[in-house]
Amino acid sequence: MKRLLPLVIALLIVVTISSCKKSHQTVIGPNSPGTTLDKIKDSVYLYANEDNLWNTALPTYSDFAPRTFTNSVDLTALTSEINSLSQYAINPATGFPYEYYAPDPGDAKYSFIDDGTETSALNGVKGDFGFDVQYNLESDLRVEYVYPGSPAGLAGIQRGYKITSINGSTNISYDGQGYGTGTGVNLAFVSNSIFSSSSITMTLKKPDSTSFSVTLNTAIYNVNPVLKDTVLTLTNGHTVGYIEFNSFTSDDNADPVLDAAFTNFAAQGVTDLVVDLRYNGGGYVLTAQHLDNLIVPVSKTGSLMYNSYFNDNLVNGKDPLLANQWRADATTGKDYNYGQLSYTVAANAVNFAKAGTLNIGRVFFIITGNTASASELTINNLRPEMDVEFVGQTSYGKPVGFFDIDINKYIMYTPEFYVQNSAGQGGYYAGFTPGTSGYPGIKDSDDLTKNFGDPTEGLFADVLNYINTGTYTASNLAVRNTRSAAKTFALNTGNSINFHSKKPVFNGMIFKQRALKLKTIKK
Repeated sequence: MKRLLPLVIALLIVVTISSCKKSHQTVIGPNSPGTTLDKIKDSVYLYANEDNLWNTALPTYSDFAPRTFTNSVDLTALTSEINSLSQYAINPATGFPYEYYAPDPGDAKYSFIDDGTETSALNGVKGDFGFDVQYNLESDLRVEYVYPGSPAGLAGIQRGYKITSINGSTNISYDGQGYGTGTGVNLAFVSNSIFSSSSITMTLKKPDSTSFSVTLNTAIYNVNPVLKDTVLTLTNGHTVGYIEFNSFTSDDNADPVLDAAFTNFAAQGVTDLVVDLRYNGGGYVLTAQHLDNLIVPVSKTGSLMYNSYFNDNLVNGKDPLLANQWRADATTGKDYNYGQLSYTVAANAVNFAKAGTLNIGRVFFIITGNTASASELTINNLRPEMDVEFVGQTSYGKPVGFFDIDINKYIMYTPEFYVQNSAGQGGYYAGFTPGTSGYPGIKDSDDLTKNFGDPTEGLFADVLNYINTGTYTASNLAVRNTRSAAKTFALNTGNSINFHSKKPVFNGMIFKQRALKLKTIKK
């Protein structure tokens, strides 16, 4: 759990979740004696066995023996169980599990158990310093992004600032060996200071080479997922709208700020749109649909956006456990449960419904290996409908989505459906690689030295150069080559040297119904 204020944030999580869910449900399991944790482990297996997209590949309850996953930390034990469940279904295209995670085989690429932290953040509330970091080079630790209104944002910290000392120590050069293979002394110090502390003192260097020191304390703040939006007019007469969208938070949190940005884009006559999703690991599908509707041409209204596909249990109504998953519809105020809903393709088809007045025929997406799930859904939905260009690095590769399944005080996220756009395109487990077949654009490295929306920032500069000249040129190629040569200490060699000593906790798209969709309730 990242830098949370335990008691206060726990109360906030309860309030946030209860506002959109009836309650956490009693755990389920075989009628055998056991502790509450034993029953939670049973529930994790039984929900997966009923609802998981690849449930037919799972062993029996007795063969799997969920109660044998033990650890002194309950969440760690449950994580071990969900990791194990994730490895049974094999992707015939690769010979590896669908959830194979190359940096650490055996860990789930998608599935995880949440203690409420990630769910709270997706509903627009976080309790931390409000910034993240990456290594630009081995001895160059940079601020990756900052949330406005967070402690870091209020202190004036910006993306691109170089961190030169933490808590009085300058021993912060990268000395890790990669996720799953050990962490060096420096990296452990940096990680603990930023991600497991309630207070931190840092010295940072600005792009003008001036330095300043700041002390931050963790605090609770509301998440604004739009980190930057701006409009530029180019010499060739094109007007470029740029937006950095960092998380598909719930629609009531994200839609107002997206609408404001796109209203401004339309008012200024934007001709070319750049959507920066380089660190966006996903979130709610309703928010993804809204972003697509803001971008898509009005002529596509009423046509298919995407289809969702569920396992045979759900399609055929053999899903009694989902009847325990109650939700309160925010529009009607009526309670419904996931077991009442229809999971046929027809019942879950989503059509475009143009939002706003922005009128464009081309959109550029900036992506990296951190671009996942709902971000990839947004992009994939538009590919058959307009000119979609890809700039950056290969995306994460997650064409599957989650239910948020309550089990006692935990929330279980594991794949229950996969998606395809109107052209039947899906199955992008390997991600989108810019500049390859089907993904027009250019592959280039993240530029951590510049702020979002800066026309000289490497990936944005690639886009602007193409709009101006009709040709892609990699602006950050020299840095990319330097990183390639230094890949012995890189966690994620395709991008910047990723700081995190473990993979991101959340990469997902979460199933959610509106009142409009409740017509799909089973008869």
